Amino acid sequence: MRDNELIPSYNTADSEHDQTKDMHQPQRIVIKLGTNLLTGGKNSLDLKTIEDIIKQIASMKKSGVDVLIVSSGAVAAGQDPLSRTPGKDKLQRGTIAYRQALAALGQPQLMMAFEQLAAKHDFEVAQALISRGDLQSRSRYLNIRNTLDALLAVGAVPILNENDVVAVEELTGDVYGDNDRLSAMLANTVDADLLILLGEIDGLHTTDPKIDPDSKLIDHVTEITDDIQQSALGPSDQQGSGGMTSKLEAARISMDSGIPMIIASGHVKNVIESICNGESIGTRFIPTVSRRESRKRWILTGRSEHRGSISVDSGAANAVRNQGHSLLPIGVVSVKGPFKRGDIIEVTERDGTTIGWGITSYDSDEVELIKGNNSKSLPTLLGHYYGAEVVHRNNMALP
Repeated sequence: MRDNELIPSYNTADSEHDQTKDMHQPQRIVIKLGTNLLTGGKNSLDLKTIEDIIKQIASMKKSGVDVLIVSSGAVAAGQDPLSRTPGKDKLQRGTIAYRQALAALGQPQLMMAFEQLAAKHDFEVAQALISRGDLQSRSRYLNIRNTLDALLAVGAVPILNENDVVAVEELTGDVYGDNDRLSAMLANTVDADLLILLGEIDGLHTTDPKIDPDSKLIDHVTEITDDIQQSALGPSDQQGSGGMTSKLEAARISMDSGIPMIIASGHVKNVIESICNGESIGTRFIPTVSRRESRKRWILTGRSEHRGSISVDSGAANAVRNQGHSLLPIGVVSVKGPFKRGDIIEVTERDGTTIGWGITSYDSDEVELIKGNNSKSLPTLLGHYYGAEVVHRNNMALP
């Protein structure tokens, strides 16, 4: 028998064991807002609920927490403007084109609501429509990451949504809960400390609480077992695109990335602040590895398939190996390629001794051009700028 078979993989809400007490307040969070939460199950936005969420986000920002939102609801929000268009009867209900039109009409309504309510609390929101494919492409992944980091640096709250106008998998019903999985992928992209999925339901239960009155809330999960999978519910309505099954898929991604994830009701008073303060609300999915360890493991998988290498001088070698510093271009002495921005490369000393492996921020020909130079000169030398580091310390793993 394996050791993990001796330990229950989840506890119900009446458990005496609380794994949330040791949680420190996160510095960066991703919040996914479900369709039913934003619309109250209707074909229009629930502005009161959205305002309450915005108020909580404003409070988190004041405490120094970076916040990103993944928002559903565009399709539902598009119902009202579609009803006012003179040619509404030309669209056949239930078709992909119909739902794409709803998404396109509803997205401005959704963003206008966020923008106006955020203005009351003195912060700006920024819209980004992306797809999971964008996060699976090396160059687009890095561009998204840099853009979102820049927005957070100036104090804005990025609001992201699956681009329903061009990504039709969710609209056809072939793939449920794109925004659930998208939020998990995004949390990994921006190195979030916590992912929160807010909706109408208060968490994962042992059975369907709508059917079984004895169903219990599962307060934490450390492994998604077959029993956990069977506890999940499928989509239960025509408004949202996903049910508990898609949330478990998001949990797998989040846990594999070393990021805790919470499923909770968005109607709980001060739910975001309470979760960030470590209170036991909803269902917490607890990864068994840290975010740093997860990333290190992923980078180390590229050891045998690294695209190229760079060698550095003794000062850079010491800074990277012993001081936890990033690798700057001034310390690079030679380049072996070709490799592209986003590839895993080897970092060595002059004699070829391996220091570690990391994700490069620049192509090999660009590193060749900037090696030995101060980072401040990069925009002039290259005509563009992807950061001061050739390899950032967060994207490096040492043996």
